[in-house]
Amino acid sequence: MNQATKTNPIPVTLGLDIGDKKSHYCALDHAGKTVLHRAVSTRPRALEAVFTRLRKQGLQRVALEAGSHSPWVSELLAELGLEVFVANPYKVALISRNDRKSDRVDAELLARLARVDPELLRPIQHRGPRARADLAMLRSRAALVAARTQLINHVRGSTKPWGLRLPGSSTASFHKKMAPLLPEQLTETLSPVLAQIEHLTYQIRLYDRRIEELSNKHYPETALLRQVKGVGPVTALAYVLTIESPERILKARNVGAYLGLVPRRHESGSISPQLKITKAGDAGLRSLLVSCAQYILGPFGEDCDLRRYGERIALRGGKAAKKRAVTAVARKLSVLLLRLWQTGEAYDPLRNSNAQAARAGA
Repeated sequence: MNQATKTNPIPVTLGLDIGDKKSHYCALDHAGKTVLHRAVSTRPRALEAVFTRLRKQGLQRVALEAGSHSPWVSELLAELGLEVFVANPYKVALISRNDRKSDRVDAELLARLARVDPELLRPIQHRGPRARADLAMLRSRAALVAARTQLINHVRGSTKPWGLRLPGSSTASFHKKMAPLLPEQLTETLSPVLAQIEHLTYQIRLYDRRIEELSNKHYPETALLRQVKGVGPVTALAYVLTIESPERILKARNVGAYLGLVPRRHESGSISPQLKITKAGDAGLRSLLVSCAQYILGPFGEDCDLRRYGERIALRGGKAAKKRAVTAVARKLSVLLLRLWQTGEAYDPLRNSNAQAARAGA
């Protein structure tokens, strides 16, 4: 190392902790010594100016955490010719469970992990711009559904102190059926709420039409997933957009872990306690798959391998067994959907059961 390099260390690896307004970064040289510890405005022009300069000085690798801003920031840095790793913060305990957590500390930890071995960051790959835009539509619909549910619960709760228990109703027709049943004292108060429920229902229907059109036009593979009774257009599209490519997960059985539907493990010697699921991955898709599993196990679910599998688990008794059955069916469903997508074959609801019966009769 010459004298010039000792005087002006070259930033090689950098950790970037992205904030909503300001982002902190820490740069390390070849020897792992801190070269820079600064903050920059979380704006495209400001980040481009800073990292263009650092790239010219010798910066090669950048590590940042996954978050709201990480998709566009990682794309910007990659366009500048930098090697970018997006860390999964839930998989990096040094970051998520650090007792001295701060923006500066997180930036340095990211830099040091990226310098030693980027795989320690458990890096993720962001979806493409189109997939993110279409996912935003699904999440907007989900936000409207959640708002409508909250308003419906408000109406039901507001009438109970008046001795009225509103009857069951579908969410789509709630505003029509409940309007004439409201107590006279609450008509003026709750009528605007019913009007908002009606408006939300109309907007949700518009989203449903857009989702149907989008699936038919740009995502025909969703038809393969909708062969399973209980999987509708919203779940099918969310699944395709979240996984993005059937080759992304080489073994179909691993998709359950990718979506956080497998139990946590904390084995120590001969002790292996039964823990809750990890809840890693996309929470929206996981919730949709659980809803599908509840339908499959419910009164309207068809006789199929998934239903029989869940019923066997539920027969073990207790409320916990029923919950485990729903989760297990959701996990099995996630595997089945990926296999249908990968193979393109027709869905046979009782394929495994018929095969077992055939072997038994042979």
